[in-house]
Amino acid sequence: MTDLAALETAPSPRATPGQSIYVTSPEMKRRNAAETRFRAYGLVAIAVSLTMLAIMLFTILRDGSSTFFQAKLSFPVELSEKVLDPKGNRDPAEMAKVTTIGYAKVLASALLAELERQGIDLGELSDKEAAELISKDAPGGLRAMVLDNPALIGTTIDATVLAGGRIDGYLKGRVTMESAQLDSNISPEQLQLADRLRTAGILSSGWNWGFFTNPDASDQRPEAAGLGVALIGSAYLMALVALMCIPVGVAASIYLEEFAPKNRWTDAIEVNISNLAAVPSIVFGILGLAIFINFAGFPQSSSFVGALVISLMTLPTIIIATRAAICAVPPSIRDAALGVGASKMQTVFHNVLPLAMPGILTGTILGLATALGETAPLLLIGMVAFVDNYPGLPLEGVLDPATALPVQVYSWASRSDPAFIERSNGAIIVLLVFLVVMNVAAIWLRRRFERRW
Repeated sequence: MTDLAALETAPSPRATPGQSIYVTSPEMKRRNAAETRFRAYGLVAIAVSLTMLAIMLFTILRDGSSTFFQAKLSFPVELSEKVLDPKGNRDPAEMAKVTTIGYAKVLASALLAELERQGIDLGELSDKEAAELISKDAPGGLRAMVLDNPALIGTTIDATVLAGGRIDGYLKGRVTMESAQLDSNISPEQLQLADRLRTAGILSSGWNWGFFTNPDASDQRPEAAGLGVALIGSAYLMALVALMCIPVGVAASIYLEEFAPKNRWTDAIEVNISNLAAVPSIVFGILGLAIFINFAGFPQSSSFVGALVISLMTLPTIIIATRAAICAVPPSIRDAALGVGASKMQTVFHNVLPLAMPGILTGTILGLATALGETAPLLLIGMVAFVDNYPGLPLEGVLDPATALPVQVYSWASRSDPAFIERSNGAIIVLLVFLVVMNVAAIWLRRRFERRW
């Protein structure tokens, strides 16, 4: 009898005498059923997670994608010398005495003249109500352009200015005739005039570059609010956090993993690092407010103080990720290097670190990406303040008041005007793009420098 024949005739330990092992027993059926159920549970969990993620992304994209387009009015504007430079000296100091009120009158007159030229009926609207279609931010922009180039006075330019926030919302479907009847900031007649302006080509919607370059705006002109200050503040914040965390975190990880003696002191340090990684972020904000602002006297709302607070929060994460990457290097690499006469330092820097570099880079980038989305610590150190001036150049600019992307999202979402809610969703899209780019960079670096053994 061959071994195969003996195997076929031999009874299973748990089977009845004479039953073949190829016959599924009741216990096997129960185990297979349990495995099938477990796989189904996993698939359901993944499906629910992906569904919730898709709903979240769809909602954000639906409500925020319109932020990248803005309603604008285009019409010729005569820059009257009599109004903007009565003395005719073209002296910027004298021209600066003309406030935005004077420029608002110039824009209103130009719009009304263009409406008359094209034969557009105002209906029951007064000239003032028709001029309210122009954004309150437009006179300031025109004034800055004229002061930068006084030679424009006395000429007629083709101006493109922002339309009011309600007109912008009407073009995007956020404002309707029904809602305008209950809104003190707009009337159905003004919306009807906007329809006629759109038909005439005076009112249109185009790409909103100002969303990326303009600073924040007041509640009276939400259509002019932008991410300019937040983008610069976030760039300063991330650059300072990287400079503070990466060298210190990697050096501390190398020492703790490769050189530090194993005793109660190093055990206490490791426990504290793990505990700090689990501390709520708002606690670091309270710590930063007490130490860096109240005690050290650093300026509030500055990127430097924000970077100090975020660095304290991010450093434990980078240390843990770096130590895990170093631990993943097989001990045989160290033994081989030491066996051929390399010193401990040569072994670490010439053999261990190059192999651990993909994990170190990945952990560092993911730690910085997490720090980019933090809001609570920055709120406590004053970065939620209204900032409409750009920070200065690097080194000096890090001490100027600034804000960050997640804080700007919080600030806009807390305002009542629907235009700011729309902009908060647009800012979330920008923040998500940055986070996706950083995560893709982490994956690419891991695959680019990964070495297999």
